[in-house]
Amino acid sequence: MSTINVKIEFGGGLELLFSNQRSHRVSIPSHVPAPTAASDSTDAETTPSTRPSDITYLISWLKDNLLQERAELFIENGTVRPGILVLVNDTDWELEGEGDYQLKDGDEVVFISTLHGG
Repeated sequence: MSTINVKIEFGGGLELLFSNQRSHRVSIPSHVPAPTAASDSTDAETTPSTRPSDITYLISWLKDNLLQERAELFIENGTVRPGILVLVNDTDWELEGEGDYQLKDGDEVVFISTLHGG
């Protein structure tokens, strides 16, 4: 199975949820199982389809593999919580397709909390 190497950065306090470490280098699968639609199951013999890894998968992977505590402060409804800025290679993820952005080897994804206590 081929993998993609991605650099992950956390800022604005999010690093506290990830072992108090700002920077991580991770390897994730280049292709992951595609979500199954509620379609007819007459083709039970077919192999499950795959899709390229995207940011939606990365967020789920981070939750399952690196997040140490308080998942509700990082993820909500399958994506990052409001108030978390996501940059892909120094570009706002909204310009890159948000969760649908297909990750490439060497990408840098930065998560920054814009919410501060006080």
